Amino acid sequence: MKNAFITGVSTGIGAGLTDCLLADGWVVYGLSRRVPDQFRAGEFCHIPCDLAQHAEIPGCLSQLLGDVEALDLVVLNAAVFGTMQHLDAETIDNLKSIMDINVWSNKAILDWLFANLATVTQVVTMSSGAAVHAMAGWGGYSISKAALAMLTRVYAAEHPDTHITSLAPGIIDTAMQEYLCETVDAEKYPTVNQLRNARGTEHMPDVPTGARVLCDLFPKLLAGESGRQVDIRNP
Repeated sequence: MKNAFITGVSTGIGAGLTDCLLADGWVVYGLSRRVPDQFRAGEFCHIPCDLAQHAEIPGCLSQLLGDVEALDLVVLNAAVFGTMQHLDAETIDNLKSIMDINVWSNKAILDWLFANLATVTQVVTMSSGAAVHAMAGWGGYSISKAALAMLTRVYAAEHPDTHITSLAPGIIDTAMQEYLCETVDAEKYPTVNQLRNARGTEHMPDVPTGARVLCDLFPKLLAGESGRQVDIRNP
C-alpha cells in the first residue's frame, strides 16, 4: 500500500482528499488542529497539532510518522484565509499569523520530512489563483500563497529527488467559499460575484467531487517539471 501525509484533514479539501485516498487503498497520515469528526474506513492515523505553533510540529510529526520510512505523497493543504479587507487595514500581526500557517508551518514540516524520512516521492503544496492575480481585499492570503509558491520552487531546487508542485485546486465549495459568498460585501469587493455565480454549478464542485479530481491529477503532475506552479484549470 502507498503512504500519504496530508495537513488540514479535519474539514474541507483535506478531509475530501483523505476520504478519496482511503477509498483507493492508501494509508493516510493526517495532521490538523481539530480531530476529524467522521470515521473513515481504511488505515487512517491522525495527530492533533496547531500548525501556528512551529516548535510543536517536529514532536507531532515524530509521534505520527516515527515508524514511517517513506511517503509516496505529501499534500500540504492546511491554510487560513484571514479577513477580506484592504491591505492598509491589515495589521502586521494579522499578516504574520496568516504567513505562520500558510507558509512557515510548511517549511517546518518539509524540513522534518527531509531530515527524517528515507524517501519522499511527491509533495504538493496547495496554492491558489490568488497567488498570481492581485485582487482588492485578498492581500494577506494572496501574499502568503505567492510566498508558498516560491518556497515550493526553492525546495524543488534543493531536493531534486523529490517531485514538488505548487497546485491551485480551483474553486471548491468549502467553508472558505461560504465565508466569501455569504459574508463579504460584493459591492466593495466585486470579485466575490464570480464565486457566487459559480456556487452550485459544475464550476464550483462540492468537496468529494473536487477531491476526486485532485487525487486523479496528482500522479499526472509527476510528468511535469518539479517546482512549477500549476492551476488545475490550466494544467
